[in-house]
Amino acid sequence: MQQTVHEAPDAQSFIARYREEQPDDVLVLDAAVSADQEITAVAAALERQGRRPLLLFPRVHGLAGPAVPVATNLFGSRERIARWFAVPAAQLHEAYQARARRACAPREVPSGLVTEVVHDRGIDLARLVPMLRHFDSDRAPYVTNAVIVAEHPDTGAGNMSYHRSMLHAPDALATSLHSRGDLWRLLQLAAGRGRPLPVAMVIGMHPLVMLAASARLPFGADEREVAGGLLGAPLEVVRTPRHGIRVPAAAEFVLEGVIDPAARADEGPFGEFTGYSSNRSTNNLFQVHTVLQRARPMLVDVLGGNAPEHLNLARIPRESEMVEKIKARFPSVTALHYPSSGTHFHAYVALKAMRDGEPRQVMLGLLGWDPYLKTVIAVDADVDVTRDEQVLWALATHFQPHRDLLVIDGLPGSALDPSASGAGTTSRMGLDATRGSGFDGVLAKLSPAALARAGELLAAAATAGSGSAQR
Repeated sequence: MQQTVHEAPDAQSFIARYREEQPDDVLVLDAAVSADQEITAVAAALERQGRRPLLLFPRVHGLAGPAVPVATNLFGSRERIARWFAVPAAQLHEAYQARARRACAPREVPSGLVTEVVHDRGIDLARLVPMLRHFDSDRAPYVTNAVIVAEHPDTGAGNMSYHRSMLHAPDALATSLHSRGDLWRLLQLAAGRGRPLPVAMVIGMHPLVMLAASARLPFGADEREVAGGLLGAPLEVVRTPRHGIRVPAAAEFVLEGVIDPAARADEGPFGEFTGYSSNRSTNNLFQVHTVLQRARPMLVDVLGGNAPEHLNLARIPRESEMVEKIKARFPSVTALHYPSSGTHFHAYVALKAMRDGEPRQVMLGLLGWDPYLKTVIAVDADVDVTRDEQVLWALATHFQPHRDLLVIDGLPGSALDPSASGAGTTSRMGLDATRGSGFDGVLAKLSPAALARAGELLAAAATAGSGSAQR
């Protein structure tokens, strides 16, 4: 599905078009489902079957907020995401980086889909904003697709980032800035000036804009510009009524308000990417002044927990950056993969080492560049890093713990890692599962002739079986 330029870069148009072009990759459940965990349960049941379709739920009862259709699992399949870039999955990282490098400034427009309805008095978020409860252990229904937009008070440079959020009061949400990223830095800047930070929460955007919001950029760089690069055209933005923050014009919902650095609101536990429920939180309070929405909105949900959707959405921009950086510094690297089995904490890297010690150097580079990584396994280029079983085979047959293990302690890590300290410090580990220059094992191989003959035999058997079934 070519997505270079979009006539209407909004979530609903995108989903409708994708449904037409890839009907086998979209599952519509017309039966009524509960907003309390059933959507997550459906996605989990499909995942156990090895299926990761884009899911549409036209009828969701018990939904906090208005009764709207729900779309979820958009990012559940890497093959589907690669299709949006018109490349096979193996080329997704390169395709993402190529478009991201064509970043362009957003284009301001006077109005858009999200300005069709504006609520600026008597705000009641429980009535206006749809929320799902994803897990039994979640404290409340959450907005999992909450992209908070803020702008530097001096430069106007924007920042977009994801932050889980739950209802706290009729006009306030409790949210967490536990990643301590650029939004946290902007909040500290506001605190130093003795004022709250104006922000806007965007719920539901074109999937490529959602990917851009996950990009890891230097402080002062603007994810809205990356969104333009991914879309192939400047992102159209409108200014919010009270604070003038530039937000995507084609969003489903936008909540405008402030985060007061001194205000606190309890939130959590919430099912996080680790697979565990976490109540580690900065417990920030988002005071909402205005709600903007489409006249007929849809809730674009992101599955919580360690669902492939949650992991892919957060990882693909970061992986793409790491692949580009590591290959530029170490040309011997042939592939890099972050397996879902390792959430955000593991990476597998394949390389054709030119000399002993090079795998360690590569692993140290990854462990130093990526603050989430705890474990890197280095393997030879003939090992498929997208398959856990091949990496584990290399680890079993090439790795000697006394010789091939390196451990570094006391580094910053993810605050959501349940095994880490409360301060979020962690140890990091590299395992060299390459063969090395002194390795003397000989691979057991099949001849090309035997492999070709096996293919002929299986093809003949399949044809015979098909004919038998027809008779």
